[in-house]
Amino acid sequence: MKFRLILRQIYTMRFDILTVLPELIESPLNHSIMKRAKDKGLLEVYLHNLRDFAVGKHRQVDDYQFGGGAGMVMKPEPIAACIEQLQQERTYDAIIYTSPDGVRLDQELCNRLSMLDNVLVLCGHYKGVDERIRETYITLEISIGDYVLSGGELAAAVIVDSVGRLIPGVLNDETSALFDSFQDDLLAPPVYTRPAEWEGKSVPDVLLSGHEKMIEDWRHEQSLERTRIRRPDLYEKYVHGDHDKINSVENLH
Repeated sequence: MKFRLILRQIYTMRFDILTVLPELIESPLNHSIMKRAKDKGLLEVYLHNLRDFAVGKHRQVDDYQFGGGAGMVMKPEPIAACIEQLQQERTYDAIIYTSPDGVRLDQELCNRLSMLDNVLVLCGHYKGVDERIRETYITLEISIGDYVLSGGELAAAVIVDSVGRLIPGVLNDETSALFDSFQDDLLAPPVYTRPAEWEGKSVPDVLLSGHEKMIEDWRHEQSLERTRIRRPDLYEKYVHGDHDKINSVENLH
């Protein structure tokens, strides 16, 4: 069984996140695995408050939409000023906009993003951003699901977390990421820990056998069956998909 994740050489991956509410992103990325990744110098996350790039007394970052209608629109000037300042300092492999009409985030896309060095993420807010920003700067739009959030900050945190954990050295056991759900279009198999018997329920004998090949086969069979029952769409993709194809990052630019 081949896995789509390619572990790159160990070096720092950088995210620059543009937002009107940086405090919404700070907490999720300052704990647990993401904190350890930053402490190890493997992941850098910089938050940029778009109000710092707005002009005028009130540092306005939104305005009414032309043509009327409910909801405010993020102004192009602060976003452009921020992006262009950052682009003077480095080249970005991808400039992402978090949007309900973007491509759906999945494990395959996370794997591809994890191969990049510098990623900029623009968080949508209000009714969205001026379309001219999307046409001029954005190279990839991402949605984390078919629902609407108050803003793109939580979506940006999800992107950083799901991608950042794939950087070599972030997880204590790097092979752990290979067996996550969705890595091969399959859900992960059941897992067990001590005690071997609890409330009259026992751990499957094969997991106690010490026979690595039998355990690997059992886990694969369990993944197949769990995916067939719970996610038939993924199961069909696995059965009919090309699992020898390694994904590149060329389409992200």
